Amino acid sequence: MTTMATRTVQASRSGRPAGVRPTSSLGTRPLLRWGGVDWWLMAAVSGLLVLGTLLVWSATTTRDDLTGGDPRAYLYKQVTNIAIGLVLMSVVLVADHRWVRVAAPLAYLASVGGLVLVLVAGSTINGSRSWIVVGGMSIQPAELAKLAVVIGMALVLAHRAAGRWRPRVGLVEVVLMLGIAAVPAVLILLQPDLGTMLVLTATVTGVLVVSGAPRRWLALLAGGGVTAALAAVAGGVLKPYQVDRFLAFTNPDLDPRGAGYNVEQARIAVGNGGVWGQGLFGGSQTRSGFVPEQHTDFVFTVAGEELGLVGAGLLIALLGLVVWRALVIATRTDDVFGRVAAAGIACWFGFQGFQNVGMCLGIMPVTGVPLPFVSYGGSSMFAGLLAIGLLQNIHLRASAPRA
Repeated sequence: MTTMATRTVQASRSGRPAGVRPTSSLGTRPLLRWGGVDWWLMAAVSGLLVLGTLLVWSATTTRDDLTGGDPRAYLYKQVTNIAIGLVLMSVVLVADHRWVRVAAPLAYLASVGGLVLVLVAGSTINGSRSWIVVGGMSIQPAELAKLAVVIGMALVLAHRAAGRWRPRVGLVEVVLMLGIAAVPAVLILLQPDLGTMLVLTATVTGVLVVSGAPRRWLALLAGGGVTAALAAVAGGVLKPYQVDRFLAFTNPDLDPRGAGYNVEQARIAVGNGGVWGQGLFGGSQTRSGFVPEQHTDFVFTVAGEELGLVGAGLLIALLGLVVWRALVIATRTDDVFGRVAAAGIACWFGFQGFQNVGMCLGIMPVTGVPLPFVSYGGSSMFAGLLAIGLLQNIHLRASAPRA
């Protein structure tokens, strides 16, 4: 009793409740607890990484033109990409939230610099100047720009919020956020990389909706986007092969040996799988190499053919779980930056996954975007796992006790 009374008197003199430890002049700081990690999110991402590695391995094991005769070449490459991505994810996950905000402008500037470098000294692959080749490794800055735009827009809105839980989004805020997205968007259009541009547009739209932008501004932006797209087609901005891809989407039989070939072969591969699939490493279309870019953009066709409806459905469910957990994290944080960034990442993963699966099924045009955490590609893997690290960082700081 004496001890408790003494503590109460001391607490009253110090001006803080009993049992609460004093803080430094920097204010309260959340304690990092590994038990606070969103394990549902980690389980979903882990499942996608394992499935993706097996599918990439299966898609390349008989492709001597890609592997140089080593059937495990892309297995090793994919595992290496995942290992590097997990290290990057862990760095962001454990970083202090204030340092994440400090690094956000630097990440944005680095992504813009990478996009400029692509236009100056990049390599053209499949009609698009989107890669920087360094030794034997190819880097695609546009993949990293997706994350940079999300955190850049979130940072702008957080500064404008000035401590309010729900910021007032008006003309100034909308213009600033669009300005953040406009610079990378223009550089991506100059490559041209239509697939990344579509994903970026959907992501920016999602961020504006989540931020609470007035509906009239959203309607004006939608109208402006449609007008710009029509002007791009009429003005010949799109490359001929890009126009052919959209025409093949509406009618794959229009050019079955050209633009419609990918769509037709993808449909055949997915249809071959039935309910249970032909078995891993046993897909007839996959082993024959009929589907172009099957280890990257069309990796979902491997799942459809070899794992069937059940396996492909599991892959979609895991990706849906990632999007759902990102939205849950966005709703549970009281930080404007964290809420907008998490929602933006959910929009990014959700639309890109829909676009990739849709083009494999013939319900979306072929635009060449990877399936998050599944397709082969270092840049895509690094950007995706960095985003997961940021989501976990936001979640930990929202759920951790204060010290």
